[in-house]
Amino acid sequence: MQQETEPQRLSLEERQKQFKPGSIRRIKLHNFLTYADVECFPGPRLNVVIGPNGTGKSTILCAICLGLGGQPDLLGRADDARTFIMNEKDIAIIEIELAPLPNNPTHVIKRTIDRNKGSTGKKSRGIAASTYEINGQVVKLEQVKKLVSETYRIAIDNLCTFLPQDRVGSFSGFDSKQLLKETELSVSASGHLWETHQKLMQLEEEMQNSHFDLETARAELNRLEQEVKRLEREKALMEEREECVQKLQLYEKKMLWVKFEEKRLAALEMKEQRKQVKDRLKVAQQGMAPLMEEIARLEHEYDRGKHQRVALARDIEQFRKLYENSVFKAEKHQDALDGISNELSAVDSMKRNAEKAVQNREEQVREILSNLNSYPSEEEIVEKVKAVQEELRGLKHEMNLAKREVINQQNILKEAKSDYEHKLRRFNSMKDDKARRNEKIFASDQDLKNTFEWVNSNRKLFRRPVHGPIVCEVVTNDFDASNYLEQHVKNTVLKSFVVECREDMNLLYREIRQKRGWRINIQVVNQGTLEPVRRMYSEEKMNNLKENHGILGYLDEMFEASPAVLQALRNTSNVQSVLVGGAHTKMTDSLLAFLSQRENASGKQAFCIFVKDAKKTYKHTATVSRYNAESISISVDEIRPARMLSPGVPQEEKSQAERDLKAAEEECQNMQPRLAEAQKSFERLQLEAQQLSLKFKDAKQGRADYQQQKERLESAKRKVAEAKREASKDNRAEKKRLIRQIRDHISSYTVELEKASSAYNDYLDSCARQVGVKMSEGGLISKKQQLQDQLEIMQQQTVHLEQEYNRLNNTFTLVRQQVLELKQLADNSAPIGTDDNPTPLREKLDEITADKTELEDLIYEAKEKIGRIINNPAVIRNYEELKEKFDDQKKRLEDLADTNGGKSLELRNLKEPYLAALTNIVHKVNTLFEVYMQELGCAGQVALHKGPNSSSEGEQRDNFKEWGIQIKVLFRSESTLQVLSARVHSGGERSVSTIMYLMAMQELMVSPFRCVDEINQGLDERNERLVFRRIVENSTRKPLHDNDPSSHCGQYFLITPKLLPNLTDMENEDVTVHCIFNGPRNFDHFSDWNIDSLLSMRKHCIEDDGKIPAKKARIEEKKDEE
Repeated sequence: MQQETEPQRLSLEERQKQFKPGSIRRIKLHNFLTYADVECFPGPRLNVVIGPNGTGKSTILCAICLGLGGQPDLLGRADDARTFIMNEKDIAIIEIELAPLPNNPTHVIKRTIDRNKGSTGKKSRGIAASTYEINGQVVKLEQVKKLVSETYRIAIDNLCTFLPQDRVGSFSGFDSKQLLKETELSVSASGHLWETHQKLMQLEEEMQNSHFDLETARAELNRLEQEVKRLEREKALMEEREECVQKLQLYEKKMLWVKFEEKRLAALEMKEQRKQVKDRLKVAQQGMAPLMEEIARLEHEYDRGKHQRVALARDIEQFRKLYENSVFKAEKHQDALDGISNELSAVDSMKRNAEKAVQNREEQVREILSNLNSYPSEEEIVEKVKAVQEELRGLKHEMNLAKREVINQQNILKEAKSDYEHKLRRFNSMKDDKARRNEKIFASDQDLKNTFEWVNSNRKLFRRPVHGPIVCEVVTNDFDASNYLEQHVKNTVLKSFVVECREDMNLLYREIRQKRGWRINIQVVNQGTLEPVRRMYSEEKMNNLKENHGILGYLDEMFEASPAVLQALRNTSNVQSVLVGGAHTKMTDSLLAFLSQRENASGKQAFCIFVKDAKKTYKHTATVSRYNAESISISVDEIRPARMLSPGVPQEEKSQAERDLKAAEEECQNMQPRLAEAQKSFERLQLEAQQLSLKFKDAKQGRADYQQQKERLESAKRKVAEAKREASKDNRAEKKRLIRQIRDHISSYTVELEKASSAYNDYLDSCARQVGVKMSEGGLISKKQQLQDQLEIMQQQTVHLEQEYNRLNNTFTLVRQQVLELKQLADNSAPIGTDDNPTPLREKLDEITADKTELEDLIYEAKEKIGRIINNPAVIRNYEELKEKFDDQKKRLEDLADTNGGKSLELRNLKEPYLAALTNIVHKVNTLFEVYMQELGCAGQVALHKGPNSSSEGEQRDNFKEWGIQIKVLFRSESTLQVLSARVHSGGERSVSTIMYLMAMQELMVSPFRCVDEINQGLDERNERLVFRRIVENSTRKPLHDNDPSSHCGQYFLITPKLLPNLTDMENEDVTVHCIFNGPRNFDHFSDWNIDSLLSMRKHCIEDDGKIPAKKARIEEKKDEE
């Protein structure tokens, strides 16, 4: 047997030369995720990182990404770099050494992440928490990115070269356009292929927009041309209008001078009229002087006669008064004579009358004495009055006692009736049980009360009736039914309102819940109709329950409510399925079994029943086990007395109130006889008192009559004495005195008559003289009136002339002022100069007619023509601006046409090399992809998908934005090639296709290394072996040019939690395996691991025993299993 030779290992220096520039030579981590300290030395070709889940395999890829300036979002794990710091540590360090370019220094990039730096907001990404160093020198992130992407052409943001675990699904889910983008970025040295693609898309879009702009510009040019033509017509009209305006201005200026001349001639004519009126006024004023002098003389004579007439009138009045005074005195003396004569005649008749009066008075005294003798004695009368008075006083005392007794009985009866009425009102209020119950309910829930009142006040707003709350609408049959219903139905249901349509519910919810914030519940019972109820038990079984077990019925039969309310309770609380037991109902096992037994099916059924014993009431609820249909459990709850559905007033209190009412009624009835007896006694005494009062009144009247007769007797006796004294008087002296007075009055009467006669003669003489004076005054007045009439006529003529003069003078002044104003206005508005030095305007105005009527016609025609043309001063300006826009638009259209042609040429120049390069890349990738898929027993194809073309103005558009790369695969012979899709293909099929596509691209990629994390997961054993072999073959090929590592496809990192056993491809010398052993039972430090020591130990064991000891074998097997 030939002995195998041990492969010769490369020295460290030789190994370093195999690294492609930009490959990773060393990775060192400190406090990064699961690693406190670790240093890794990747190989130049394929690096397989293997280890159990959670030990830190993917952490190596995270370190590569972040260490080379990438951000956390590229990993798909987090947004903040500080989340990669080990727990309870403040600083994490990543250090990566890159293979240098030829004849260039080695670059070591170091990134330090500090937990205490950077912002801490919710949207913070911790960018400021990192510091970067290159070869020990602090640099900015931009410098790191420039070194990584431009110098070494590393693309960690491209999924074709860097595919972390959390973004494997993203890559397999790429559409054709995204796949083309990633492919272009990964195969071009500086992304120029993708940039060219973007430029082509931009040019195509600009050309499309430019075509649109060109069409828009043409349409705009046509529109502007039409506008210019329209404005040209309007411009001509405006010019015609302007010509009319200028003519109108000349006509109006001419009119100013015509009006001035007309007004000047009128002023001269008025001046002449004023002079004529002035001369006439002077003649009239001279003719009035003689008349005024004669009138003055007549007035003087009249005044002198007037003074004489006034003096005579004064004398006449004096003589009249003297006459009247004398006549008045004479009449007084005459009256006195008549009175004294009458007195003299009466003296004799008085004597005779006095004697007759004595006889009459004596007869009256005798008559009064006769009446007094018919009365009893005065002592008897007084004694009788006293006796009746004493009897009446005693009877009044008895009557007062009887009256007080009546009043007392009336007060007692009144109090009894008041008490009866109070108890009756209280009893009646207790009978209104619903109102009392509502008061009790609303007292505990203000929102419920407010809603109830609002609904009652606004029922007209609703389409259909609104019921509620339910607790106020339900009337139970008895107290037990109240207890049962309140215990079974939830409070929220009892306090809910019921509406009969959805619109009313929306209205009630909006007004109560939203606007007023009152907490209520609302139920909807469509149209308020009661649906047919399906009972839990058949009629036969229910009759059995009633006859044999004393069941009263269902709970919904124990109360009354409107159909809508009853249906709401059925919908929410199933009251139609709850049984109510009677006094004879006993919860025996047989009854429980009977209730739980289904009638038309196997298994048990749930039920609920209320049962009452001697002291308490219980609710029995049976539920069926969800795991065993034959098993039921029963819960028993004690029923507490109802609070909301209980009667508003307890029955005992009602009964007591009824008893009190009957007692009060009996008390009132018992009081009636006693009051009647007291009133009867009082009325008897009152009748006796009335009779005795009449008797007392008669006695008093008799005494008063007796006293009156005595007083009349005394008065008559006094009058008899007076009449006798009058009859005995002497009247002779009186007669002498009266005769003397008659003589005196006759003498005075005669003297006064003589004075009156003299005064009357003087009065007549003065009146005659006064008549003569008045007649003279009449002649003077008549003559004066004639003269005044003549003077008045002349004065009126003079006043008229003065007024005419003043009017003409004022008018002339006004006209003269108007002439001056018209002259000034004409000079200012239309200066024509002088005859010696005329202005050009004068010549134009002279050509125009001076006839005012003709001139007015010309002005009217000009204004009418101007009015017909709408004044639009902006037309000319708009025309000029629009003409300028038209010229600019025409030039812009020409420029757009030139620009579009230039872009079309540029696009053709870019398209040809881009399409050639892209077609070449796709062809190469497709060739390898077909071979790789055939090795797997499948078929595959990579094609350039250009998408639908578009055309414009007969020119074909490539539609670059729709271009993409399609991966078509076939895994089953009975199917055809289909585009790789998550909808059609499984996860394993997509993983195999993705790996093969990346392998086909590997030779074309410019990045010095590629990383793939757990892409082999989900593959079956056969495909995994074939895939791994393909990865090894592609990654370990020799460089295209010997001793030129830059011609190699580059370094490859494959992260996987496991590998299949007996992978012969692992024997390749260019495969570097990194085993992750990270955990609590491990080496204290990574440097403690020594592979040579392990191999030496295993070698000695094999030489000594020829085989691995059984114990060690079990240990190895256990390790393999782990």
